[in-house]
Amino acid sequence: MSSSSSNQRDTLVATAVAAATAGAALAYAAIKASEKNKPPVYVPKVARPGSMIFSQSDPRMESDILFPHNHEEKMRRRIAQRVSVEEENKTPRNSVTVRVPATSANVGPGYDCIGMAVDLWSEITVTRASEFKITAEGEGAEEMPKDGTNLMCIGLEAAFKAANKPVPTLQYHVVSRIPYARGLGSSSAAIVGGIIAGLVLAGHKLPCWGSEALLQIASTIEGHPDNVAPSIYGGIQIGIHNGTRWVTERAPHPAGMQAVLFIPDFIGKTSDARGVLQPNVTREEAAFNIGRVAFLVHALCTGNVDNLRYGVEDKMHQPQRGSKLYKYLFPMIEAAQNAGASCAYLSGAGPTVMALTSGATGDIFTQRETERTDSEVARAMLQVAEEFGITGQLLVTQPVHEGARVIKVEPPFSSDIITYRDNI
Repeated sequence: MSSSSSNQRDTLVATAVAAATAGAALAYAAIKASEKNKPPVYVPKVARPGSMIFSQSDPRMESDILFPHNHEEKMRRRIAQRVSVEEENKTPRNSVTVRVPATSANVGPGYDCIGMAVDLWSEITVTRASEFKITAEGEGAEEMPKDGTNLMCIGLEAAFKAANKPVPTLQYHVVSRIPYARGLGSSSAAIVGGIIAGLVLAGHKLPCWGSEALLQIASTIEGHPDNVAPSIYGGIQIGIHNGTRWVTERAPHPAGMQAVLFIPDFIGKTSDARGVLQPNVTREEAAFNIGRVAFLVHALCTGNVDNLRYGVEDKMHQPQRGSKLYKYLFPMIEAAQNAGASCAYLSGAGPTVMALTSGATGDIFTQRETERTDSEVARAMLQVAEEFGITGQLLVTQPVHEGARVIKVEPPFSSDIITYRDNI
């Protein structure tokens, strides 16, 4: 990694952190100023069963009407009442383990903006130590950088920068279950896991509502939100830059959906996959992808799995990558869909091909296979791989609603009064 690119990345991260912090500070100052200028509200002190007594300056007394979608305004009013809550659990930690999901970006036409979390997890443990060290086991353990260029280290450094604290000497251990450089978000998992681990170790928390500061840091490092957004929040995420900051929203996915992945044994370099793309797109290509993205989101929102195969069609990146890098791509997509898949597409920059199927309910090993299509789809994909002489593994999993989370920390967050999930 060159010093110029490193300096540029550090500058971008610092800008994102500063913008998020300044936004939160301005919002808080505006809230306090408005409270000072607000006249006292007289409220009778007589309460009846089922009634609510509002105190002076209670945000709920404001005349503005809040609709169900006004999430950020609701949070602004809640924060105005609970300023001191930020002091909770700010103690720096000695060790933390973060669990991060794999992600599948693009989902066809959603180039650099749509991504989905997949039920396939890696774990990152970071501990204060006397000497720096990175150890790893599992997928890509040998190929993984063991120095400060590792993206989890870069993510962690960004977290400590946000906390305005120096990075201590640390040891990292990775249990990797996300295939390395296969189009399943291994780099984004490292970034997000590093940021979360750094925040916990530093005892620092970031604002979410109205700023999504963690997303700003992660997207700035990665360059786009399609992998980091579902890595943070889970589910299917649609992310954009609104001219001021990165924002993302969740799209639903139909119940009973499974993910059938063919993961080749060879790695796919994102730089190579982007290198085959043309710098310009035609109006016809743009119109095609706009329509397909709209169709994809509509199919997800309505649960119409039959329309997914049209929604994942694309002319901006899959045809170019299929013709120049992955000759098996479109034959495998066709075979998967003919075998009963709702859709199939190139996961991220490849080389993994992902097919989505429907019909699963409960534990699939207690359900008749005739009610599902995952086995038939898997066999069809393997047949195409064999015809093209491509070796790899076939994995059946599912989309997952949950994003990255802390699963172990020392000292723990749980206490005699409150026990958190998994007693962390």
